[in-house]
Amino acid sequence: MRPIRPSKMHDSDTPIEYVQMDGLAVVKIVKHCHEECSGNLDVAQGALLGLVVDNRLEITNCFPFPKTYDETVDEEEYQLDMMRKLRRVNVDHYHVGWYQSSDVGSFLSLPLLESQFHYQTSIEESVVLIYDTQKSERGFLTIKAYRLTPQAINMYKEGEFTPDAMRNLKVSYESLLIEVPVVIKNSTLTNILMCELEDMIPSCKGFNFLDLSTSSVLEGQLRSLMEHVDDLNQEAIKFNRYQHAVVRQSQEKHRYMQKRNTENAARAAKDEPPLPEEDINKLFRPIMVPPRLVPMIMSAQVDAYSQHISQFCSQALAKLYIMQSLQQPSDK
Repeated sequence: MRPIRPSKMHDSDTPIEYVQMDGLAVVKIVKHCHEECSGNLDVAQGALLGLVVDNRLEITNCFPFPKTYDETVDEEEYQLDMMRKLRRVNVDHYHVGWYQSSDVGSFLSLPLLESQFHYQTSIEESVVLIYDTQKSERGFLTIKAYRLTPQAINMYKEGEFTPDAMRNLKVSYESLLIEVPVVIKNSTLTNILMCELEDMIPSCKGFNFLDLSTSSVLEGQLRSLMEHVDDLNQEAIKFNRYQHAVVRQSQEKHRYMQKRNTENAARAAKDEPPLPEEDINKLFRPIMVPPRLVPMIMSAQVDAYSQHISQFCSQALAKLYIMQSLQQPSDK
């Protein structure tokens, strides 16, 4: 998807140090992602609206994108129409990024990087929010904001994904995205309303957040981790074959040139004309260099899975220790 470019929001070039979200925007994202992703593998996406204040990006509203398989809706016209309607009711309508749902930490892909590249080149302050539905269902609200690094933006501008280009730009899987801290803030009136609503909600409604079963989430994350490791291994095998083919072709070319030079020297000794010049590139066709962007994304996804598993396990262990203390009989 491509962003709708707003007017310039501020004249300062101060980088975004953190993202501040209103509770209403968080609830709308959570509601949309769970409704869109319940019972299927669809990915929920939407636009983020807000404004830039000093060194923070304030996200005050959002709205979902139309479903990708709905061909009757023009996405760009839909976004413009939504922002016009929000402006009429005096709601922040500046486009400051987009959000996407994630399943067990799986979100890194070529479409995501390309979309974020278009956003950051059109709207400098834009971010992409990733909401993990599986972890949130277990009581761990997971909303993370990411931006492309300057190295990744230069890589997409160059359009070269060869090993030499990656080395010159100093791009690695660790320097594709940078995480921006997210802070959720509500107004005082909203906090008062939430306290009143908390007293009205039955206590049994919150028991699902005390669920101690973690096998389903860990199983999904470990399964995805193994699949990506296998795919990454296949990419490594392809690159090793390419390197071996380059070495073998270089050796064959060297032997051919030695044989040619020896024969030309013998012909020169007999006052015979040298062998006709031949195009070396026709005899030894250049081997296509495999692009390295996909393996780099796979490496970043494997690293993200490892971090998610480590964080989820530490949080789950903390919950288990708390429950163990509550269940142990008192010494008195």
